[in-house]
Amino acid sequence: MFFLFLFFRRDLSLTPISTLVLIAIKPMKKKTNFLLILSDEHQKYVSGCYGNAQNVTPSLDALAARGTRFSRAYTTCPICVPARASLATGKYVHEIGNWDNAFPYDGSERSWHHEVRDAGLTVDLIGKLHFRSEEDDNGFSQEHQPLHVVNGIGDPFGCLRQDPPVRFRREGINSAGEGDTTYQQYDVRNADKAIDWLDEHREDEQPWTLFLSLVCPHPPYKVKREYLDLFDPDKLPRPPQWKKENWPTHPHYEYMRKYFDATEQHTNDQIKNLIHAYYGLTRFLDDQIGRVLQQLEALGLDKNTRIIYSTDHGECLSARGLFGKFTHYEESGGVPMILAGPDVPEGSVCDTPVSLLDVHATIYDSLGLDLPIHRNAQSLIELARQPERQRSVFGEYHALNSENGSFLLTDNRFKLIYHANQSPQLFDLSSDPDEINDLSENIKYKDTLDSMIVCLREICDPEAIDAQAKADQKALINRFGGEAEVRERGFFENSPVPGESPKFKS
Repeated sequence: MFFLFLFFRRDLSLTPISTLVLIAIKPMKKKTNFLLILSDEHQKYVSGCYGNAQNVTPSLDALAARGTRFSRAYTTCPICVPARASLATGKYVHEIGNWDNAFPYDGSERSWHHEVRDAGLTVDLIGKLHFRSEEDDNGFSQEHQPLHVVNGIGDPFGCLRQDPPVRFRREGINSAGEGDTTYQQYDVRNADKAIDWLDEHREDEQPWTLFLSLVCPHPPYKVKREYLDLFDPDKLPRPPQWKKENWPTHPHYEYMRKYFDATEQHTNDQIKNLIHAYYGLTRFLDDQIGRVLQQLEALGLDKNTRIIYSTDHGECLSARGLFGKFTHYEESGGVPMILAGPDVPEGSVCDTPVSLLDVHATIYDSLGLDLPIHRNAQSLIELARQPERQRSVFGEYHALNSENGSFLLTDNRFKLIYHANQSPQLFDLSSDPDEINDLSENIKYKDTLDSMIVCLREICDPEAIDAQAKADQKALINRFGGEAEVRERGFFENSPVPGESPKFKS
């Protein structure tokens, strides 16, 4: 489309006749910024917009009200480093070999941030990356206050998968409650930095991308009193199968519970206190997000900025007798996913399955970049307009305290959890959203199980991938001096924030 502008000019020294000037111009393309907000270990069910009645996430609920909430969103891997490497590259974990928390992303594989930066656009990071090092070219225009893995190494202890050392975690779980932590302090600084950053870039001519990565509600399970006081611990819901008599007896989870020091159930009060602290941490997280979104609105940038909120994985919170992440059940493998901004359906719920793999396609779409995407990735902007599209998504886990690799394939109704060299699990999420009834041995669902396994094998060979992951992990252990040296180094519960030293345990 072209516009004609008429300019009349009288040049008194030459002629009194007006001159007609025709100028043809193309219309300006409306710029759309992108804000990606990622938390760490946020269980989707501890969110108002996902059905929680405790007013735990008012800021995220407001974001969902002006955008689209994806009810069936999943991580590509329920542990930090692999999930974040997959998010960066737009590839599955087995395609990039970032198996666990000792295989951090190092910038050698092209990421969506490389592509955006190299297209001449600003793409900045604030907060937790969990990559190898700030010294690597991770693809950002600038990294602000980045949190990377410990000493560029991470956690080789987790590569010990055959009869690994027990990770004694009861002290941290049993002491859940009131307290300030470096994680909370870090997230306040990250939100502060994001607020300043938005002000600095309010007049940018080109669309920008900001990746704000917060670390809460990741453990430690401690939070300031003001947040604990917002919730009555006796009214907070318990997750599925939290009682020992209801724990699933599949060998995969029995193995996990054994090496996570979780073979005996915690007391009711201990679980209640932990859930209480987690709700407080989640509300704290929501407040930090709310501060950033308020600044976005105050600057008038909300009108031309698309926003994604999600997390790297969920949190079990005592479901199935487990704490932390590590499983493909909904509380751990499922994640919250909210999209808002220009041209996004408002107040909408999309039941089409999506995953973190779709984020890079969404960013390219929003910025108008014609770049290659993963064969199984799609823009969430498009999917938001297809709320019941038939689709499958995939995830996998090869990390600490798993005897064998596990794989997720879920469509609009069924979920397959496939365990390499062990029996699979099958759940009908339409009738059994808590995943209580395993249908894998029900003859009525044999065809469904068989067809989903065939679809899984079209993505990868689970047994071959399991063997490759274990071989790579063994090789890494040898590079660090062998199993004895790795055991001697020990492990740490939580990656330290910038300027903090890790606290190793043996």
